[in-house]
Amino acid sequence: TATIIRLLQLAIMNMLPIPALDGGRLMFVILEAVRGGKKISPEREGLVHLTGMLLLLSLMAFISFFDVQRLFSGGSILQ
Repeated sequence: TATIIRLLQLAIMNMLPIPALDGGRLMFVILEAVRGGKKISPEREGLVHLTGMLLLLSLMAFISFFDVQRLFSGGSILQ
């Protein structure tokens, strides 16, 4: 059951409306539907996804830095 719960958590996180995730693409599809089918330019959508990906990668680097720092100082990563 723990595996199923983790898969459900991953699915929910992936569907959040964050650019660069599937939920980000879904957000653009819904936005286009609300706008009456008027398409958003691929360049603009690509820029939004690139910005979201850069933010996610920055967050991962930030968290990893502090995890490694805590590991070298003798602490646990699981705090």
